[in-house]
Amino acid sequence: MTSNRILPMSRAISEAIAQEMRADPSVFVMGEDVGTYGGIFGATTGLLDEFGEARVRDTPISETGFIGAGVGAAMSGMRPIVELMFVDFFGVCMDAIYNLAAKNTYFSGGNFKVPMVIMTATGGGYSDAGQHSQTLHGMFAHLPGLKVVAPSNAYDAKGLMKTAIRDDSPVMFMFHKGLQGLAWMASPDAAATVVPEEDYAIPFGQAKVVREGKDVTIVTLSMMVHKALDAADALAKDGIEAEVIDLRTVVPLDRDTILKSVAKTGRLIVVDEDYKSFGLSGEIIATVAERDPACLKSAPRRLAVPDVPIPYSRPMEQFVLPNADKIAAAARESLGKAA
Repeated sequence: MTSNRILPMSRAISEAIAQEMRADPSVFVMGEDVGTYGGIFGATTGLLDEFGEARVRDTPISETGFIGAGVGAAMSGMRPIVELMFVDFFGVCMDAIYNLAAKNTYFSGGNFKVPMVIMTATGGGYSDAGQHSQTLHGMFAHLPGLKVVAPSNAYDAKGLMKTAIRDDSPVMFMFHKGLQGLAWMASPDAAATVVPEEDYAIPFGQAKVVREGKDVTIVTLSMMVHKALDAADALAKDGIEAEVIDLRTVVPLDRDTILKSVAKTGRLIVVDEDYKSFGLSGEIIATVAERDPACLKSAPRRLAVPDVPIPYSRPMEQFVLPNADKIAAAARESLGKAA
């Protein structure tokens, strides 16, 4: 029964892309090493064998060139999926992302759509240093015109990728390299899930309560969902019931689910692997402060990467990244139960 198969996130993404390519001849893939190699994080494995070089195109190392080409293809009626190998490489192609992909529908008075997926790897924890380890959810969420997706597991990755491909707006599909389930990179067991072979799509802007609780709300996404669930397990041993929300998408942001949860628990912890200042964590806290400040029983807390480049040193990198112990400590502090 296909309904019981468990897939890693990389295979779930490649399956979603393959199914959409079969259904719609305007869908194609391009980027560095997406063909024969299958993407260095496995997101395009098997596509070249089925669809050939015309629809799975390996590109030179020129992000400006192939991101720009993707914008042109999208505006010409195609639905490109362009892999930006690491999100950190956005600097050399930001003009194509922000001044073209994000704005051209607006600039054209709605006469042109840009149905383009920019698929990119995020996340640290592997001593890849400051140019291969950032997350940057907030960077792209801050730019009007882009939708931002960050799945935490294989089931969501397939459904969200299908929605991204079908969307008429440019979508940043940001997968954490540590969730892909690759043989050479450790991944949380829970990232690999049952994934139906059948077609399904997950709407943008619908967060998921992945663990219910009454004492404190933990809002997070991507890899940090798994860290938050580990923290919730530890807190449960102390009689603290933490509610964990997986945002799934940053733009659109499901503010209603966050507000409903915080109204119930009265306490808020926001966890993001992005940088702390001027980012998603502050936006979520501001949402609660603006709409329902009276529900808060204690000051909200945010856990994120301090405002320093991601260190290469493994001990230093682990020091700056949020983890389950830090999340649990913040929850205890919010409840006045610090160890």
